[in-house]
Amino acid sequence: MDEPSLRSRSRRPLIAHVVYRLDIGGLENGVVNLTNRLPPETFDHCVLSLTDVTEFRQRIERPDVDCIALHKKPGKDPALYLKLWRTFRTLQPAIVHTRNLATLEAQLPALLAGVPVRIHGEHGWEADDVAARSRKNQRLRRAMRPLTHRYVAVSQHISEYLQRRINVPKTRISQIYNGVDTKRFRPEIDRAWVSERFGSAGVFVIGTVERLQAVKDPLNLARAFLQLLRSQPSLAERARLVVVGAGPLQEALESVLQAGGIRHLCWLAGNRADIPALLRGFDLFVLPSLAEGISNTILEAMATGLPVVATAVGGNPELVEGGVTGRLVPPASPLALADAMRGYLENPGLARTHGLAGRRRAEERFSLDAMVGAYAELYATLLEGRGINCTQTRPAAAIPPRLR
Repeated sequence: MDEPSLRSRSRRPLIAHVVYRLDIGGLENGVVNLTNRLPPETFDHCVLSLTDVTEFRQRIERPDVDCIALHKKPGKDPALYLKLWRTFRTLQPAIVHTRNLATLEAQLPALLAGVPVRIHGEHGWEADDVAARSRKNQRLRRAMRPLTHRYVAVSQHISEYLQRRINVPKTRISQIYNGVDTKRFRPEIDRAWVSERFGSAGVFVIGTVERLQAVKDPLNLARAFLQLLRSQPSLAERARLVVVGAGPLQEALESVLQAGGIRHLCWLAGNRADIPALLRGFDLFVLPSLAEGISNTILEAMATGLPVVATAVGGNPELVEGGVTGRLVPPASPLALADAMRGYLENPGLARTHGLAGRRRAEERFSLDAMVGAYAELYATLLEGRGINCTQTRPAAAIPPRLR
């Protein structure tokens, strides 16, 4: 890895953000937004990835932010705890901020290394526990509770879970919504790629942006699109489906579309870097997830001025106002999803009205500035509670070769 930048590390409290893997994802995008937008004169940052660091690190704009891969072995890896302890002792962060269950156990080496402030963020549930009912996971969360100074819940739904199931006092939970960059994601007519891809800019594009994995349930969307066209075959002249993202269900998704004879009406775009431009070509955004924390892609769609059809799970009802900015449907119900999509196909005016209302809601309640401001206040308050101010001098620390 690159040599750590020591120039500014001698002046400001260091926040060590701990993730499982630094790669494309909503949680990871939130970390990047914080490193890029928190006042550089107030905080320094490093990102510790328990496994690997990918090219996603290039999204971090500050040159003094180190990204450290600890190369955790698959399954249980006791050596990881020693690596974390050594890293924390070397870097001397003022704050360790872990995120989701996969990194929660880093709270223990942070405690043993003497880290003054320890924060844990809950952004959503595990892929193998979408209903958050696993007793094993709950026991681990409870075991780490005494070591954690403050929790961040990205939705009210998650905050209530922490209070009810993990017995975290409400006073130790900060509920901070994810924020969206409303300048980068904005309403703008951009149908060039639609015309190029489908031969006409006049089609109605139903789209999603998601990782193709079970918890996101992309097969439900494919089946709903098939149901839509079977119930009203004439809609095949206008309706098109775009799925942006990649993952283990790619082949299964292809199979559903091929078997239904509608593959030619769909574009499986894979992972893309031009998400804002693609969203501006959509007419309707759909998220068919089985579970969510707070969906960044819903926020991005709302900021782009799109109506949103989403499943009524997790934090989705906190984002989508049914009948005002979109529609909420039961999870795993192709019939309900198809019916909601049909409503917008048959009434494009309603789609525009709901899309504009979603844009206003994104600007008023879910701005990136509001999110960054909330984290800045949280970090400063917790540091001050430990007698550390945000301009306190601390010694620079180099990362020894064995940790790179």
